[in-house]
Amino acid sequence: MTRICIYGAGAIGGHLAAALARTGAAEISVVARGPTLAAIKERGLTVETGGETISARVAVSDDPASFGPQDFVIIALKAPAVPAAVPGINALLGDDTAVVTAMNGIPFWYFYAHGGPWDGHRLNATDPGGHQWDTIGPQRAIGAVVWTAAEVIAPGVVRHTYGNRFELGEPAGGASTRTATLSGLLEQAGLKAPVSPDIRGAIWTKLWGNLSFNPVSVLTHATLDVLATSPRTVPVLRAMMVEAQAIGDKLGVTFPMDVDARIAMAQSVGPHKTSMLQDLERGRPMEIDALTGVIAEMGRLVGIATPAVDAVLALTHQRASSAGRDAKG
Repeated sequence: MTRICIYGAGAIGGHLAAALARTGAAEISVVARGPTLAAIKERGLTVETGGETISARVAVSDDPASFGPQDFVIIALKAPAVPAAVPGINALLGDDTAVVTAMNGIPFWYFYAHGGPWDGHRLNATDPGGHQWDTIGPQRAIGAVVWTAAEVIAPGVVRHTYGNRFELGEPAGGASTRTATLSGLLEQAGLKAPVSPDIRGAIWTKLWGNLSFNPVSVLTHATLDVLATSPRTVPVLRAMMVEAQAIGDKLGVTFPMDVDARIAMAQSVGPHKTSMLQDLERGRPMEIDALTGVIAEMGRLVGIATPAVDAVLALTHQRASSAGRDAKG
C-alpha cells in the first residue's frame, strides 16, 4: 500500500489527511506538534465542509522518524516553518520518495530542470541557505498548487469553505508514474487533482494573487471581496501584479488570463481572510518573503524593477515587526 506522510496538520494538511484517510486506499500519517498533536491523538481529524463534518483517524507523531520511509511526503507547512522541518522531512525519505510542495509561493526547486540562463539557480527568499535543495533534493520534488480556502478553527479541526483542487506537476514537465499515482489517490478522496504539463504556469497563476492580496490584506485587514473591488486597493494590487507578470514573461511563463480576470477570480472567493492575515491575527509568522519577497528577488535576477512590490513588501515587514511577527525587524 502507498505510504503518504503529510508534514503539517494545519488547514491544508488537515484537509488532505482527512480526505485521504477516509478512502483507506493509502497508509496515511501526519506530523504535528503541540495542541494539534494532542487533539489528533485524542479525537482524530475533523473537517467541516459543504454542510457536513468529516472525521478520520490517522497515525500522528511529532517524531517523523517513527513513520519510516514514505512513498510521498506532502509538505503542508507555512514557508517560515519549513527550514526547521528539513531534518524531520529527511527522516522520511527513502531512495524513491517523492516530496510534494503543497505550499503557497515559489518552491525551493523552481529553477531545477528549468532550462535557459537561470537553470539550477537557488532562491534565498524561498530556501535560505539552500538547505531544502541540499537536503531534500530538487529531483524528488513534485509541484502542487492548492486551490482551496480553509482555516483551522480549533486544534485538529478545519473549516473548509472554498475549492478542492490540488494541481500537480513535474518540474521538468510531462507525465510520470508518480504524479499519476498521487493524482489517482487524491481523486479517490474526492479532490480534483489534474496533472499539469506546466506546473510553473499554475504556480504563477496562484502566486499572482497571493503576492499582492496577502500583504495588502495585512496592511488593511480587508477580506478578498473588499480588496478586489475597492478603488483604494485595486490600483495597488494591479501595479504589483503587472510587475510580477513582467518577471514571469521574462522567465517564459504563460499566464492563462489577464490581471483583471485574476482579480475577479479572487473576488469570487467572497469574504475570505487571506492566510497571511489569519497568521497576523493569530500571532503566527507570516509568509512575507515566500509570497512577495521572492518576487522582488526574481525581479533583480532578471533585471526588472518592482517599485510597487518593493513598497508593499517594506510596509508589510514593518507591520509584521510592529506586531512582533518579523525576524527582519
